[in-house]
Amino acid sequence: RRVAPAAVPLGFGGRPPPRMLAVAARRPFRLGAFASAAVRRLSTAADKEYDIIVIGGGPGGYPAAIKAGQMGMKVACVEFRGALGGTCLNVGCIPSKALLHSSHLYEEAAHGWGPHGIQADNVRIELDKLMEHKTKTVTGLTSGIEGLFKKYKVDYIKGKGKLTSASTVAVTDLEGKDAGSITGKNIVIATGSQPTPLPPVPVDEEKIVTSTGALKLASIPKKMVVIGAGVIGLEMGSVWRRLGSEVTVVEFLDRICPGMDNEIAKTFQRSLTKQGMKFKLNTKVVEGKRSGDGVSLTVEANKTGKQETLDVDVVLVAIGRMPYTEGLGLEDVGIKMGPRGTIEVNDELKTNVPGVWAIGDCIRGPMLAHKAEEEGIAVVENIAGLHGHVNYDCIPGVIYTHPEVATVGKTEEELKEAGVQYSVGKFPFMANSRARANVNTDGLVKFLTETSTGKILGVHIVAGNAGEMIAEGVLAMEYGASAEDVARTCHAHPTMSEAFKEAAMDAYDKPIHF
Repeated sequence: RRVAPAAVPLGFGGRPPPRMLAVAARRPFRLGAFASAAVRRLSTAADKEYDIIVIGGGPGGYPAAIKAGQMGMKVACVEFRGALGGTCLNVGCIPSKALLHSSHLYEEAAHGWGPHGIQADNVRIELDKLMEHKTKTVTGLTSGIEGLFKKYKVDYIKGKGKLTSASTVAVTDLEGKDAGSITGKNIVIATGSQPTPLPPVPVDEEKIVTSTGALKLASIPKKMVVIGAGVIGLEMGSVWRRLGSEVTVVEFLDRICPGMDNEIAKTFQRSLTKQGMKFKLNTKVVEGKRSGDGVSLTVEANKTGKQETLDVDVVLVAIGRMPYTEGLGLEDVGIKMGPRGTIEVNDELKTNVPGVWAIGDCIRGPMLAHKAEEEGIAVVENIAGLHGHVNYDCIPGVIYTHPEVATVGKTEEELKEAGVQYSVGKFPFMANSRARANVNTDGLVKFLTETSTGKILGVHIVAGNAGEMIAEGVLAMEYGASAEDVARTCHAHPTMSEAFKEAAMDAYDKPIHF
């Protein structure tokens, strides 16, 4: 069973076992009777012993709770936000994608339809309506999760949970008052993460903001600085640049998107620069403070030590995220902690304390909603005595700018460092007929394969629809496919996915159209 990248040699070609046996999947897990209808008041739940208590209702926690309910377990989910979905749904993935799509439509209408013979005059953005759409999207989805909790008889407890033992969770309600305790045979910690602070630049969520504040700016800033050239910074920077802001990205390293394949990162940066985004790489932030109606930000070049002051309207601090694990009583219960506040777990997502499990951003691995969801399903299956499984070699990552960037598997730099003999296949969208027809030719598809077997080790895409296209690469890698397997699979014409096929061809032979 493949559980972590280090556990599997790169040449491994076997198919991982299914997440659960088909027979077992059809047989409900009967630790006890179904829980009663979902409740809001802890007093109703206090007299129960749950099979599972999930602390956190985000993209890891709420699927875990639903899965447990589907399997017939008595389950409670404790969530302190007052709305389900976690950071992702409330102040992360979903609202940011709403803004990204809306701002892209605006930019196309204002600047991008010329090649198609369409001209539009006096195109304007109504920011309040854009924000209204974002909010409506979020509230609709959060209420949908509550509906699923009712459907699968999950007790939804609004409040903050804290472990007082390996089987007891004390709850503080949304007003900060003691609401009593609940007990369970298993506790799953799914508390997610929070923005990493930058001490020289104190956040007020008005002028100096995290991603949360950047999602609800009351007006379009004339000038914005983004600190951190990672996923969040580049996505939110793209939103406000499209809407009219002059955006400068300040990054301590000498490149954007640390950990991304270097060729892909360079291609991506060229595209963003062409769109008007400015970059100050190899630059550290010395100090940021409110100044009048804006922010005065002092930065320093790493190589020369030369300082300069940037006077802007808004500063977005996006240097990463850190696990949300403080105040949960973990150390008091004896749970072993890892670096940066992570909870240490084994391959089955167990902590060192029997009966306590952890998933998502608060454990090791990429901080991604879909990774947390996979772990949420796997941990419940493991609790049920089945064989929950997450293949960490096949977790995709996507940046939802335009073009999008999507990756899965190894980068070229990682393969070089590991001494793996590999082959590269590439195909540019400039040579793809659908991309040219759509005037959407920025980017490429890049395959990395094991030279001796052709097995796909990594797929990297820069394209307008890279986030959707990467699923084919994930599926191919999950089944241990070779580049030739993909290349000999018929792809519809004309589609941008033909570039995927031709990059696979290039990895072992030659593409047809380049």
